[in-house]
Amino acid sequence: MNEPAPGSRLVVPGELLGTAEEYVPGRGTYENDGRIFAALLGRSRIDAASRAISVRALHEVPALNEGDLVLGRVSDLKSAMAIVELLAEYPSGRTVPGNPEGTIHVSKVKDGYTDSLADEFAAGDIVLSRVLQSRPGVKLGTVGPSLGVVSARCHQCHAVLELSRNGKELVCPRCGRREHRKMAERYGGLPSPAPG
Repeated sequence: MNEPAPGSRLVVPGELLGTAEEYVPGRGTYENDGRIFAALLGRSRIDAASRAISVRALHEVPALNEGDLVLGRVSDLKSAMAIVELLAEYPSGRTVPGNPEGTIHVSKVKDGYTDSLADEFAAGDIVLSRVLQSRPGVKLGTVGPSLGVVSARCHQCHAVLELSRNGKELVCPRCGRREHRKMAERYGGLPSPAPG
C-alpha cells in the first residue's frame, strides 16, 4: 500500500490519501473499505484540529460565500424586496455561474428606515452589494457607504445618470431629470459588467 505524503500536495481522482483510522474523510474525498481516496483533481489538505483530510479542486466552479461583494442588475422591485440578477464577483469580475438571483430585503438597504424600495432602486440599476447569505437562496445587503447603486439610467430618456454637483442626487445629462437612489460612494467609478 502506498503511503500518502503529509500536508498539501497535488492529487488525482482515485489516489489514496490515508485510512479511516488516521483521518476523517472531508470534502472532495470518499471512503472505501476503510481507505480514503481523492474524488477530484486538486490539492490535499489536512485539518490538524479535526484530523479531516479534504481535496480542494484545482479549477473549482466559483461559489458565493457570505461576505463576498457582487455586482448585480436590479430586475424587479416588490413591496419588501428587490430582485437582483447576479452578474459578477467584485473586484475580480469573475462571473457568477448559473445566472443566479439574489434579493435585497427592505431592511438591508441602508442604516435606518426605508419607506419604499422604489425610492432607493429602480429596475436596471447596477448595484454593488454584500452577500449576507449564500444558501439556500442568496440574500444581499447594501448597508454602508461603499455599497449601493453604481450605475443608473434616467426613467424618462434612459441616459446614464450622473452625480449632481452636491453629490446627493442623480441628474440626467440629456433631459435634466433629477432622481434619487441608495448610491455607493463610488457611483460611476466601478466597471459595469457587460449586459447579459
